[in-house]
Parts: sequence; structure tokens; C-alpha cells
Amino acid sequence: MPIYEYKCSACGESIELMQKMGAKAPKTCPVCGAVNTLKKLISNTSFELKGSGWYVTDYKNNPKSTTSKVESNKGEIKNAGKDTVNH
Repeated sequence: MPIYEYKCSACGESIELMQKMGAKAPKTCPVCGAVNTLKKLISNTSFELKGSGWYVTDYKNNPKSTTSKVESNKGEIKNAGKDTVNH
């Protein structure tokens, strides 16, 4: 379950609550007891990517296998032309 952060507009305190996604804000502030004063805050996540990063080329086909397929196709085309030409 995600952790949501709320701030009370009456006392100014911030609280964190573990709630289901889409759950409504609590009606009363657990610090001061004020009703309908909690507002959901947008906060940073703890998710962090480390390392050199991801690039578009990381998930594409291996360039060596693509090159070998192209080279083999060129050889087939050259051989096909020699077989069909009559001099």
C-alpha cells in the first residue's frame, strides 16, 4: 500500500498515512482534531534510478545479428543473379 502525506490547514502539521490507492482523505486531523482540514500533498517518491541510465538502444535487437542477416541476404542476391543470367 502506498504512503500518502496530508497537511492540516488548522494546525499546520503534516502526517503520513498508509492507505489504499484512491482512498479519501481522513475527515479529522489526528493531531488537533479539526474536521475537514486535511489536504493531500504531492511528495517525492523513494524510487530512484542509479547507474549509467537506460537508452533506446538497450532493448533493440542485437546489431551484430542484424548485420549478419543483411550480409547473408546480399550474398543470396548476388548468387541468384549469376544463376539466371545467360551469356
